[in-house]
This record gives sequence, C-alpha cells and structure tokens, in this order.
Amino acid sequence: MEQGGQKDEAETVSSCANGKCNSNSKIVPGDEHDGDESSGGGNKRRRKRKSQKTTKRHVLMSFSELPDYMKDNEYILNYYRADWSIRDAFFSVFSFHNESLNVWTHLIGFILFVGLTVANITHHDKFFPVDAKSPGHVTRWPFFVFLAGSMFCLLASSICHLFCCHSHDLNVFLLRIDYAGITAMIITSFFPPIFYIFQCTPRWYFIYLAGITLMGTFTIITLFTPSLSSPKYRAFRALLFASMGLFGIVPAIHALVVNWGNPQRNVTLMYELAMAVFYLVGTGFYVGRVPERLKPGWFDRVGHSHQIFHVFVLLGALSHYAAALLFLDWRDHVGC
Repeated sequence: MEQGGQKDEAETVSSCANGKCNSNSKIVPGDEHDGDESSGGGNKRRRKRKSQKTTKRHVLMSFSELPDYMKDNEYILNYYRADWSIRDAFFSVFSFHNESLNVWTHLIGFILFVGLTVANITHHDKFFPVDAKSPGHVTRWPFFVFLAGSMFCLLASSICHLFCCHSHDLNVFLLRIDYAGITAMIITSFFPPIFYIFQCTPRWYFIYLAGITLMGTFTIITLFTPSLSSPKYRAFRALLFASMGLFGIVPAIHALVVNWGNPQRNVTLMYELAMAVFYLVGTGFYVGRVPERLKPGWFDRVGHSHQIFHVFVLLGALSHYAAALLFLDWRDHVGC
C-alpha cells in the first residue's frame, strides 16, 4: 500500500488554491514533449511546403496552366516558365525551355555585332575595307548609329525573352522595350545608305532620315499602348514594322537614279535586296506561326516560328552590315 501510495503520489500533480489541494490532474508520460513535437512537426510541414513551392517554381508548364498574360501562341503546348524569380529566370538561360533558342539566337547576334563594332573602331582591314594608311575623311557616325541600333535591338530581344516569365508588369515593360528595339533597328538601318548616297545633297538625306525617324517615333508611341501588346494585335504590329521598311522604296529609287554609274551598284543592291527578303520572310513566319500551326506540340522547343523569325532578322542585319560597308568604302574613296 505504501508503495502504491508513493506511486500515486508520484503520478499526481497537486494544485493548491485558497488552502485547498486538487489532485485531479495527472501527467501522461511524454506530455511534457508534446509541444516541442508539435512545433517540430509544424516546422517540417512548413519546410516541406516551401520545398514543394520552390520545386513547383522550377517546373516547366503547359499552355493551359499559364496565366493569361503569357498565353501568346496556343500552338506551342509545353515547356513554359511562369512567375519565376529574377534569379531563376536569369539562370534558366542555361536550361532548355521553349524560349531558350529565342534568347540565344539574338544573344549570339548581339555578341557578334559587339565584335564587329570593336573591329571597325580599330580599323581592322578584315572587317573594315578602307585603306588604313590613308583613310578617307568621310564621317563614320551614321555607320556606328546603325551598329548601335542593331545591338540595342538584339540585346533587348534577348532580355525580353529571358525575363518575361517573371511577372505581368515586367512582361509588359519588356515587350515595350523589345518593340522599341525593333523600331530602333529599322530606323538606324536607313542611316548609312541614305547619308552616304545623298551626302553631296544634304537636303535629301535630311528629308529621308527625318521621315523615317518620325515614322519610327509614331510606331513606338503606338506600340507602347498596353492593349496593342496583346497577341490579337500581332498582325498589326507586323504591319507597322513592314510599313517602316517599305518607306525605303522611295529613297532607294531616288538613289538608283542619282548613282546609276556607281560600279558597286549591283553588289550593293544584292545585299539590300537580300536584307529585304530576309526581313519579309521572317515576318511571314512570325505572323503565320508556321510550322507549329501545322503540328502543334512538335516544335515547342526547337523550330517554332519566333525562332525562325529571329534567325532571319539576324541574317538581314548582317546583310545590311555588308551593304553599309560598301556604301562607306565607296564614299570614302569617291567623295563628292
């Protein structure tokens, strides 16, 4: 009995209030640790949820899972990124998703044009066909304006495709910068040919360059309207860019009349016609969404229309670069 009483006493918690003792509360073995275990379990669950959230953020999504602001091309079905952090979006440049080649085609193009710019600044004969011992006195700024416009366009495009998956606000902002880059590239492409062809009649190069600059400014202002960034205005955006390019027909005809005797006429025309074909064909792929329209899901990561469009834009820029070198070389040696 004594042992049993000691045992009961050991298991009983006595609480006294107002001089009276209450022995109704007993300690169940392990109760003193329940709070800690509950807290530990909660921490584990929170860590698990955080881990699942982190993992989910890195999972590539299907078109149907995307937020509305990212639903641009219903024929590309999988391998999307959405609502990724800036850090994750940046490092996704080294992964393989449906924007990978969009990023790299113009990122490589940007690096290439940086190299060409440096080579031209240093007057390396391989890239700059002007006699280094006795270079002409023609100003170079129109040529470098074109190079700067091309680099801005290519870099803006790469950044847009890399980080557009972060948020709706950043997506809209980067799309506007991308459109501004395309417009800048078109405007600056006019500077070398128009300036060097009409250098001896300044009023003409002023009229033509002012005209294309005003058209470009109008295009940028128009495309900065948020509603015009939506997919349903894809054809309208292409039409604006195409109209800027078609503006060049007038100075091109005028230039042929003025410089019909130029011995480099045919080669220059070949480069400029190649540029026009590259841009028009690329725009056709962009608007038509071919080939993914024909086989949805087959070209999600490789070979879809926007990647093809990027390649043709880069080819057009390189073709125009070659023509600009000829314009500069001709004016540098002929003068007025």
